[in-house]
Amino acid sequence: MSGKVATFPRVQSMPSSLSNLLDQARGAFESEPFPTIKTRRQWLETLRLLLVENQQQLREAIDSDFGGRSPMETSLGELLPAIEGIDHHLKYLRFWLQRDNRSPGFSLWPSKAWVEYHPLGVVGVMVPWNYPLYLAIGPLTAALAAGNRVLVKMSEHTPVTSALFARLIGQYFSPAVVQVVQGDAKVAAAFSRLPFDHLVFTGSTAVGRMVMHAASENLTPVTLELGGKSPALIHDDVPLALAAERLLFGKCFNAGQTCVAPDYVLVPKGKGQALAEAMLAGFNRRYPDWQDNSDYSSVINGAQYQRLCGYLDEARGAGCQMLHSGPDRIDSRRRLGLHLIINPPLGLAVMQEEIFGPILPIIEYDNLAQAVAFIRARPKPLAFYPFSFKKKVQRRLLDEIHAGGVCINDTLLQVAAPDLPFGGIGPSGMGHYHGKEGVLSLSKAKPVLKRGRWTLNAMIYPPYTKGALKAFLTWMLR
Repeated sequence: MSGKVATFPRVQSMPSSLSNLLDQARGAFESEPFPTIKTRRQWLETLRLLLVENQQQLREAIDSDFGGRSPMETSLGELLPAIEGIDHHLKYLRFWLQRDNRSPGFSLWPSKAWVEYHPLGVVGVMVPWNYPLYLAIGPLTAALAAGNRVLVKMSEHTPVTSALFARLIGQYFSPAVVQVVQGDAKVAAAFSRLPFDHLVFTGSTAVGRMVMHAASENLTPVTLELGGKSPALIHDDVPLALAAERLLFGKCFNAGQTCVAPDYVLVPKGKGQALAEAMLAGFNRRYPDWQDNSDYSSVINGAQYQRLCGYLDEARGAGCQMLHSGPDRIDSRRRLGLHLIINPPLGLAVMQEEIFGPILPIIEYDNLAQAVAFIRARPKPLAFYPFSFKKKVQRRLLDEIHAGGVCINDTLLQVAAPDLPFGGIGPSGMGHYHGKEGVLSLSKAKPVLKRGRWTLNAMIYPPYTKGALKAFLTWMLR
């Protein structure tokens, strides 16, 4: 997720209120360190009930924070995947947490070995502003399913949603299970320094580095879901009309304020103009009168809006070829139409920073090898969108391009699959949640070796002059 913040505010001491919340959660965990599957299912069913019973209030709160957020996008992009994710956990949790029998190896015979999954303790979750509900519920679901207690820090940029979520959590959950923290960047900085048993952060790469640094003071393990410039690559076997429709969905959903939105697209030489025209026609068809269309969302706040306008001003100043829906911007309501920039200079900010808005650079390439090299020369992205119906091309792109996740011939939807792990790679993040991987990430894989009354231990105890031991080692190390 894009952002200009370079450093957390300095925090001289840990606010006592935060420490008290952590102590309360830790005390609750210590009193019940291994919640039963039945208890965890009850937690998940309660979380589901919270969403279902208050969905209209949640839609209205998010709409208020954005100054215009499509209620249908909130349903599709937040409520639906959150509820589907909970249902998936309820269905499979018992199987994911089953004891995993392992081999102890020949040299430890006779014995048994297995791995069992235990809760970590207290998990911290730091939520961004762009999907303030789904990106709270997703890690919260995994943490509760794993048997942990949870503290959730909501974004200060969505105050209405944050206040509502805090109130609802307080109504539906005991503070011994889940608590919500609100506050500004200073509170976020202090929150990241708490000695959690695990910390999940979703946000920009720059802030992710600071969160990881703060967590390292307590050796707190982190899951970082960041962002970066996620590319799309259109092979010449794909009709531009099809690619344009699917790219448009990924770029304009939530007005492009999505960490896995396509950030630039590579197209065969000579097809950039045609792709831009097809996308612009599709935009005007999907969002007629977009300035007042309730299906189209506003930019979250003035700082983000001015950042996006700065990208456009720089591109215009550089003489870039640009197609856009007119009028291209409505400053009074933070509304920004679709902007397509064809072959911009690579030094522009729009090609250096994550865009996080309805702006899409279109880069033409000569051959597939050149396109692959272009992507590989840049930091590993959170998502990659290859468009090709040729299996050999698909396989080559999957093998040669590293990304946090891939959606072939579409955009965004890999995140909505409840059984697929979600996570970045390198500067786009580390660790996973969603599905089985999320529960296991927030559990301790506890290895157990069990010996019985009779063993061969005596053979390996000193003194090491025993002939049987020498013969055994000679045979094992042959």
